[in-house]
Amino acid sequence: MRRRLILLIAPVLALMLTAAEPAAAPERPLADPAQEARAQALFEDVRCVVCQHEAIADSPAGVAGDMRRLIREEIAAGATDQAVRDDLVRRFGDYVLFTPPVRAGTWLLWFGPFALAALALLVILVRAGRGAVEAQPLSPDEERRLQDILANEKLRRDLDATSPHDGR
Repeated sequence: MRRRLILLIAPVLALMLTAAEPAAAPERPLADPAQEARAQALFEDVRCVVCQHEAIADSPAGVAGDMRRLIREEIAAGATDQAVRDDLVRRFGDYVLFTPPVRAGTWLLWFGPFALAALALLVILVRAGRGAVEAQPLSPDEERRLQDILANEKLRRDLDATSPHDGR
């Protein structure tokens, strides 16, 4: 019985081990403290393409480790911060930066929320400016018809109250 259980569990364990992401290589900070500080600042500004809501500085994903290594290599090679950002945007698109550049393709991203808020404010102001419509007084003919309707309604209620079917 125990042998059968082991035979059933072994393939599942083997599959789990092959599906696991390999351990990330240990990261080696740059020798120059100024360069490492630049790299760390860039890590905070670059989005992990796997996690999507985390900076690569905080992400445990293997891709984030590769991106950190790439940034360190480019800084060690003498690239400026802007050159490193440009290279990341070339590889992964504008989405990789937490603060994408302002250009025609990203206008909606940058100004869309403000435009939507302005539109909502405009709708609120237009609706508030309309105000209540003042009721016009009834004409003498309308007054007479209203009195007739109310009198007929009162008569109908009085007749219903004295109905022979109400069990009195």
